[in-house]
Amino acid sequence: MLSPDELRMIDYLHGGFPLTERPYADVGAALGMDEAAVIATLERLLARGDLTRFGPLFQIERAGGLFVLAALSAPQDRFEQVTALVNALPEVAHNYRREHALNMWFVIGTESVQEAADVIDRIEASTGLKVHAFPKEREFFVELRLPLAADDCTEGSGHAVVGV
Repeated sequence: MLSPDELRMIDYLHGGFPLTERPYADVGAALGMDEAAVIATLERLLARGDLTRFGPLFQIERAGGLFVLAALSAPQDRFEQVTALVNALPEVAHNYRREHALNMWFVIGTESVQEAADVIDRIEASTGLKVHAFPKEREFFVELRLPLAADDCTEGSGHAVVGV
């Protein structure tokens, strides 16, 4: 279970991360913590799996790369095996099980369009399953704030970038 301080930190960081010389110290100052405590808390949240990732979101297309939402239909008796094969690739993130004919959805992020195609080919070769690729056509900025701490309903704002 997350502590009140952990919840406040996650809520605070959802609204952005300071681009300063000592951002962890600045976060700590805003939350009444020191820099070392901020870093230790983030490390603990990541180690426990409460956070799966802490880092920037990039518009990868501006650098020549590509994000692709992909899906496949994994037979139930092979689902765990297919999951392990897909998740073993460093280009794959956000793998989700769905109640749908296409029951495994994941995101592929690569440095080039060709590399994305190569990753899809590798997944198909290793699993024997067809990958359905849905490259992002347009991007929308969606302002979304889901506070975790009861006392943090008005501070900051989080956002999500949604590709269609």
